[in-house]
Amino acid sequence: MIKLDLVNEVVKRTGITKTKGEIAVESIFAAMKRALAAGDRIELRGFGVFNVRPRKTGIGRNPRTGQEVSIPPGKAVRFKPGKELQSLTE
Repeated sequence: MIKLDLVNEVVKRTGITKTKGEIAVESIFAAMKRALAAGDRIELRGFGVFNVRPRKTGIGRNPRTGQEVSIPPGKAVRFKPGKELQSLTE
């Protein structure tokens, strides 16, 4: 599924125009990005939880040369599926 599929689903279910559907989907994604950038947790009941966690420093290898490379600490977005979403895969 791609973003256009989401827009089409919103349009189909609500009866709004495609332009307004695109704006709605973009607004939701923009709000999610802002929240994650601020370090906030996003909880969508029945779907899952998005949060930002620190990533440790590490040592990796350059695949071309085999030389060790230091990987700096950073942050990564993590997703934990909710119970309803997990039950789909079982």
